[in-house]
This record gives sequence, C-alpha cells and structure tokens, in this order.
Amino acid sequence: MNQRVGLFVLLAAGLLCLSLAPVSRADDLVEDGLDGDDADVEDEMDLSLAEDEDLEDDVQDDAPPAPKTPPSPQVTYKAPEPKGEHFIAESFDKGTLDGWILSNAKKDDADEEIAKYDGKWAVEEMKDSKLPGDKGLVLKSRAKHHAISAHLLRPFTFETMPLVIQYEVNFQSGIDCGGAYVKLLTETPDLDLDQFVDKTPYTIMFGPDKCGEDYKLHFIFRHKNPKTGEYEEKHAKKPDADLRTYFTDKKTHLYTLVVNSDNSFEVLVDQTVVNSGNLLTDMTPAVNPPAEIEDPDDHKPEDWDERAKIQDPDSVKPEDWDEDAPAQIPDESAVKPDGWLDDEPEYIGDPDAIKPEDWDEDMDGEWEAPQIPNPACETAPGCGTWKRPMIDNPNYKGKWKPPMIDNPNYQGVWKPRKIPNPAYFEDLHPYKMSPFSALGLELWSMTPDIFFDNFFITNDRNAAERWASDSWGLKKAAEGAAEPGLAAQMLSAAEERPWLWVVYVLTVALPLILIFVFCCTGKKKSSASPAEYKKTDEPQPDVKEEEEEEEEEAEEAPKAEKSSPDTEKSEDEEPAEEEEDEEKENTADEKLEDDVLRRSPRSRKLRKE
Repeated sequence: MNQRVGLFVLLAAGLLCLSLAPVSRADDLVEDGLDGDDADVEDEMDLSLAEDEDLEDDVQDDAPPAPKTPPSPQVTYKAPEPKGEHFIAESFDKGTLDGWILSNAKKDDADEEIAKYDGKWAVEEMKDSKLPGDKGLVLKSRAKHHAISAHLLRPFTFETMPLVIQYEVNFQSGIDCGGAYVKLLTETPDLDLDQFVDKTPYTIMFGPDKCGEDYKLHFIFRHKNPKTGEYEEKHAKKPDADLRTYFTDKKTHLYTLVVNSDNSFEVLVDQTVVNSGNLLTDMTPAVNPPAEIEDPDDHKPEDWDERAKIQDPDSVKPEDWDEDAPAQIPDESAVKPDGWLDDEPEYIGDPDAIKPEDWDEDMDGEWEAPQIPNPACETAPGCGTWKRPMIDNPNYKGKWKPPMIDNPNYQGVWKPRKIPNPAYFEDLHPYKMSPFSALGLELWSMTPDIFFDNFFITNDRNAAERWASDSWGLKKAAEGAAEPGLAAQMLSAAEERPWLWVVYVLTVALPLILIFVFCCTGKKKSSASPAEYKKTDEPQPDVKEEEEEEEEEAEEAPKAEKSSPDTEKSEDEEPAEEEEDEEKENTADEKLEDDVLRRSPRSRKLRKE
C-alpha cells in the first residue's frame, strides 16, 4: 500500500514538474546566457593577469585566446515572392503605399461629420511583431470611414479557371464593432478608385465582420439578372464553425476563398475549410427564381369550406345531463379532528410589534400590527372555523357539446392557383460573374490597429498555397515559437488575477488528498466465515499451509509435555528424577558389556562345548 501511495505522489510531482519545465528551461537559458557573459569577462580578466605574469616572469610566452560565446542566431524575415499565375501579390514589405489609392469621396447617407472617408492608413509592423521587417497595411483610426484600393495587374475574368483570393488579418487590439472584409471591384468604364465608396459596384465581398456578439465571415457575390440587367446580392450560408476565436485571440489568421468553375466554393481559415457549398443551391436568395408563382389576382371563393371537422347536427343532449352540477362538493364523510380550536384565529397581530414613530394616521391610516401565525395553533390540528374538505363530484359532466364528425363539404385549405413566373430565368453557370479589376477595403471600425497583409489573387490554387507557405506559414511558426509554455501562461494569468493561485493549489493538492484518503484510510476487510463464502460465492483464501502448521504444532505438543519438566512440581521430586536417569544409564552400560562378551571368540567356544 505504501508503495502505491508513493507511486501516485511521484506521478503527481512529475506532472507538476513537466508543467513547470518551460519556465525553468527559459530561466536556465537566461541564466546560462548571463553565466556565459560573466564567464567571458572572468576569462578575459584571468588572461590579462596571466599575460602580466608572463611578462614579469618570462615563463609563458604564448597564452591561448579566451573562448567567446557565439552570438545567438536571429530570424531574418524574407518577403514572399509570388510564383505562378497571379493578379495581385502585395506584402507591403517595401514600407510604402505605392500603388494604393486613398478615397476622397463622401458617403451620401451619412452625417457631414462622419461622411468623409478620412480614416487613416499606415504601413508598419505589428505592435508585437515576431518577425522584424514584416510590414502590413494597418487601419489606424477609430469611428471613421476608411476606403483604400489598388488596381490588379490585369482584370480577372470568370471562364474555366478557379478564383482564389486570400489575405491575412490580425485584430491587434481586439474588435468591438467593425469589418475586415475586402471587395473585388467590378470592371466598369466609370470605375474611379479616388471616389471609392460603399455604393461602388463590386463582384465579390469576402472576409470577417463583427458587431456585438455576431461573428460573421462574409461571402457575397452580385448576380446579374439576365432579363432585367439588375444586380442582386447572393449571401452564402453561415459557417457551422465557431468563429469567435479568430476575432479574440489576437493572432494572425489567413482567410481564403476558392470559387470553382463548376459553381462549388470553399471558405477556409488558416487553410482549414469552415464553409463550402454550391452557388446554385447554397445562396440566399436563390440564384434562379421559381418557375411558377401564385396568381396575385386569384381570391378565395366566399363559399369555400376549409373546416375538416364539424359538430354533428343530429346529436341531441341526453335528458339526464346536468350542466349545473358543480365540479367539486364537500366530503360528507369527513369528521372534524379532535382538539380543533374553533375560537382561535389562524393568524394574530404581533404582540411585540411597535408602531413606528413617524406613523401618520392621517396619511397612513390606522396602524395595525403585522400578522404572525397564532402560537396556540402550533400544537393543535387546526384553528378557526372548520370546513369539510372538497372532493371531485362524481356526477359532474360539464357543459354538453355535440360530438365532432368529418365535414362532408370539406374542400381543403385554399391556395391561389399557380401561374408561370414572368420573371423566371435559368442561369446554370452563376460562376461566370462580372469581371473585376481592383481590390478595395471600404470599412468602418470602432477599434483601431487592424492589421492586413499578403493580399494574393490567382487562378492557381498551388500558387496560392506556396504564397501562404512563404508568408503566413513563416508568421505562424514565429508566433508559435514565441508563445509561452503552459506554466508561464498560468503564472502570467495569476499575476493579473491573484485568486488563480487558490485554483492552482487546489488543483495540485486535491488529487493528492483524494489519493491518500482512498488508498491509506480504507478499512481492512474482516475475515469471512465459510458460511459467508458459500452465500456470496466469494473466492476463499488458501489456508492449507496454515492447517498443516496447526497439525504439526498439535503433534509436537504431547512430545514437548513429556520431555519438558513440569514447572509446577516441587523441589523434592527433582532428586528422584535424577536417580531414574542414573539407573537408565547403568542399564545401558550393562547391555553394552553383554553384547561385547557375546561376540568374543571365547564365548563362542564355551557355547560349542
């Protein structure tokens, strides 16, 4: 039992040591670095002293140089280079907004104070950058309209190749209410990026958006009605995945949209699919309208009977049906309990209550003490006027109603007749959207410092994956390497919330206490009788060895009684026992002499004669 307890304690201690390993390792690395520097300084001092002694004594001429600690390697960020077909590849690592155009327009439906797109943009590194030299586009202002855009290398046309758009977002300061989506601006003759506003035509809108507790990941495309030429927004279904983490963990996330020529689409976050579907079946409203609609000029006839059941007109109320009988009646068999206090009220005024000093009878009325249960009724079965208890009336039937029967004139639920939809069309290739020639961000945010980076649009999914590997993949690895260990995170959290120390102590101590209680304080099982083993069919312990030992002890007991002297005998009997021993020895000697004489040659001759 003690060994088991020791093993459990060692296991718990080992888990605790493992959880603290990252912190201790980091401390050791820091201490090793400091020790190395101190060692270098001490070594240099020792060498200088040795050189002085060599100069004085001329004993050592060539002193070896002191070993130096090699400098720690630094991660050098390298801007990703696009490989393969692409329409835009922007990493912002040049540190400028070259090629990007700030909007100078105003919103039509906004107040004059906030109508301008005067939100500030900057190209800079993240506040807590793990890759020096990695820059991005940062939305800097709060509670302002922001609009910035850039032309593609050439317009994208939807033919046979897929569309792949991806970019990175980091909510450095969290996000209260604001978007981080992008718009692919439709190629039109009058497209002016200097006047980019919310009403500028776009082909696709894609990206994260959040306000309050509503976390969204938009995929919207504008579909052109082939009959009317008007555009209508089609929204993808909401992802099933929980999007909260992407907005709150302050990490850089990669958002990717893939739209294929077979009308299928995929939405990915950090290269994991969070939403997928088909443009024909998974968009709201549907791309194609219904072939038939209800006739708006059709009206229900006045004699249309929609009642499936009606009351039987031939049914008559029975003569013995009493509608006035009450539902409950007093129980005539009940008897008032003995000791019932008829003259005592169930509640009385509190005799200890005192009228408040500020009680005004003109304003508050006559003061009455608050009611309390009557103490005299505590030991009695009841107080006040006794009444018979109520029971269900066996003759109660209630109000009579005719039974329901099927309506012979039932015509069903009326619906307007169907007519061909005059606006019907069938577009089996919604993938063939309007071409776009620019990428824009038109945003409003209540939280600043939204970081955008590594915009990439292509028709080659492999090229997009290589770009993501060279950009977001490196950033993800750097962020992962910089994350503190579990113990460091726990210590950091405890510094902000000291009450967590209690949780940590209980987490470690409680399992040890439970192990001790269950392993060390259990009651020993009492030995069961043979009858109990037979009742419960419990395996009986092997007792053969014990029985054999008991039999041997029983056999040796009489011998021990005969050979051992009796301690209760008197001192007078001891000489008699000694004499008996001497006689036994003499008889034994005589027998030995007889045997010797019998075997001698002389005795043989005498026998022969």
